[in-house]
Amino acid sequence: MKIQGSTAFVTGANRGLGLAFAQALLAAGARKVYAGARDPASVREPGLVPVRLDVTRSEQIAEAAAQCGDVDLVINNAGIFHGGLELLSADGDASLRQQLDTNLYGMLAVSRAFAPVLRSNGGGALVNMLSALSWTSLPDAGGYSISKAAAWALSNGLRHELRSQGTLVVAVHAGYIDTDMAKGVQGPKARPEDIASATLAGIEAGEQEVLADGVSQAVKAGLVAVPPRYLGGARA
Repeated sequence: MKIQGSTAFVTGANRGLGLAFAQALLAAGARKVYAGARDPASVREPGLVPVRLDVTRSEQIAEAAAQCGDVDLVINNAGIFHGGLELLSADGDASLRQQLDTNLYGMLAVSRAFAPVLRSNGGGALVNMLSALSWTSLPDAGGYSISKAAAWALSNGLRHELRSQGTLVVAVHAGYIDTDMAKGVQGPKARPEDIASATLAGIEAGEQEVLADGVSQAVKAGLVAVPPRYLGGARA
């Protein structure tokens, strides 16, 4: 699909990568960009249409889908990251559940609510922001990796279910990105503007998977290495 003239909805669009997505959409000629955020007042970028949305609140998701009936592009960007917690720690279970609620179930709920909207507007595209950690794990990010691996499987399932209505499902993978979410992480980080640019190019090219940076490309290639990279972890 073409970005120019499209109507997009971006979750978590008030800052970080979500804001970069929204800005890139406007720059590419999107007709309208809805910016979902827990606090609509935090959306200050000119040209965006703020929408109240916490992806863990079913009533807000339903209201957003009803309000934004002209959408033909949805970007599931909202996500959380709890670093530094081991899976077997006392807080590991609660941390994992919280990350799954946002990164998996929130993505599913938004996809379910907007699928009929996309269908009524010709199919369009559903973009799920995943991670290189969908395919590997790190000692301090096990819960996040689980949530993103599950979201990858979700994206593959949604692709089958939405194909008949002409909706392109795009899974986007990247390593750490230079946003507040990863501010405590050491190591290389991609610019959010570059991830957004690669994603929009992938949408226009009809790609079902976008490896948006060198880290995600290397980690995926490592899946078939001997031994496979995920057995030892990867610094993303």
